[in-house]
Amino acid sequence: MNVFVNGELRDVEATSLAELVTHLDLPVARIAIELNREVVRRSEWGSTMLRDEDLIEIVHFVGGGARV
Repeated sequence: MNVFVNGELRDVEATSLAELVTHLDLPVARIAIELNREVVRRSEWGSTMLRDEDLIEIVHFVGGGARV
């Protein structure tokens, strides 16, 4: 199946968002996912099925900052 991940067309075998996260080896605790312009809760990743040409945006949270 072909899906767009952060604007890049990818051929993936994943059928759910949870499988896609595993396939891409992403840090589950530090990402948020939007599917077709709708934010998907982490608890729904396993039950959210992917379809051909879905638009997926994945945001990584980065910690850090200045010490005071």
